[in-house]
Formats: sequence, structure tokens, C-alpha cells
Amino acid sequence: MPAMRKLMVTVQYDGTDYAGFQIQSNAKTVQGELQQALGELLGHPVKIRAASRTDAGVHALGQIVTFESSSPIPPSNLVRALDERLPVAVGVVEACEVAPEFDARRDARCKLYCYQILNRPAGSPFITRYAWYIGDRLDVKAMGQAAQVLLGRHDFSAFCASGGSATDMVRVIDRLEVCRDGDMIRMYVQGDGFLYKMVRIMVGTLVEVGQGRRASSAVAEILASRDRRQAGPTAPGCGLWLVRVTYE
Repeated sequence: MPAMRKLMVTVQYDGTDYAGFQIQSNAKTVQGELQQALGELLGHPVKIRAASRTDAGVHALGQIVTFESSSPIPPSNLVRALDERLPVAVGVVEACEVAPEFDARRDARCKLYCYQILNRPAGSPFITRYAWYIGDRLDVKAMGQAAQVLLGRHDFSAFCASGGSATDMVRVIDRLEVCRDGDMIRMYVQGDGFLYKMVRIMVGTLVEVGQGRRASSAVAEILASRDRRQAGPTAPGCGLWLVRVTYE
């Protein structure tokens, strides 16, 4: 019998029409699409493990997924074969073999997310699937100043939605930038890990700063409170992108 191998693939997807990454019995998910396509290709059931369990509507440019198989198919052929079996909204762009002990989630050193906001008087049917549309002009400078308080190692309980499984609420954020490019505002957040809906709550809070509804100094008070009720709303999933997962 051929030896079992562990393979790693880099996946991109438009999450608009999916109920998130993680498989669900009564909804269409990215994991479900991948496992079905891999099972058909490899000739045996496949269970995959991902670096991040993105929520409903969230997109990915660099999701990392691993699975085990005894199939001898070369990684380069795997990419082409999966492309023929996956829906247009999901694509595998790279594949390689990894050590048996490699864990896509546990071994991740950091993850980079980008949140996009379309900020102009009129929306766009071509952009608002991939960005949060806000018509009133936001003060990006104030948002950037407020964001700096979130850099470093903190207890992010105030930015965690209920329903998550984490018991340790401490995370390290080493990059947090808010920048404008014409009508598009992008917020880049990189850290060693994230709590349930943490980035989206951070975005919702900073948007309130940009709208003038909160002072920039209020973010420090929210962080110190460790109380989710003190933070802003959870930004829509459509604007969030998992850009990259980095390993040692």
C-alpha cells in the first residue's frame, strides 16, 4: 500500500455565497467544496485542516489547508486537477508536500488580514461584494491614530464576540495600518492569532472614530475595559480578506 503523505495547499476564495469556511451539515461552506473535490480526485474521503476558520462572507487570498492522502499524484498535478473540479469561487493556487507533524493552524507564526471600506457618496455593484460601503467620508487620520493603541500584546476581550472557543484572550498585534487609496480605505492587521470576529469588531470601532462618534482616545478605554459591550459594532464580513499566513 502506498505511504500516506501530508499535503499543503494555498486556497483562494470569494466567500460571498458561503456560510464560512468550516463545514456545516446544512449550509454551503468552503471546506465542504474542497473536501468533496479532493475526495473525487483522490478516490477516498478527505478531511482537511485550515489555518483559519473564516466566517460567512469573508474572503481569502492565502488560506492554508492540509490533508493526508496515499495518492501518488504530484502536487503540481493536484493544482490543475482541482481547478477542474472546484466551483469558480474557490481555487487552489499552490500545493506542496509537508512533514507529517506540520499543523496548518498551530504552526502559523502570524496571519495578515485586510479589511476594505468603499468610502464615497455612491456604492458600486462591482465592489460592495468585497468591501463595506460607507457613504459619509471617514477621517482616516483619526482612525489610524486610534488604531496604534491596539498594537502590541493585550487582552482583547473587548474585541471578541460571544460564541468563540478561546480561553486565553491575549493576542499580539504587530501591524495595524489604516490607509486611503482614492475611494477605498484599507485596514491591514497582522498578529499571532485572532479571537472570534476580533478584526471585524476592531474595524467597527475604528469606523465610529472615523465618523466622529468616538474620540481617538476612547479605544484605549475600550481595550482596558475588557468588555465587548464597550466596543463598536461588528463590521460586515464582505470587507474582510485573509491575505497571508506565515510560517517559520
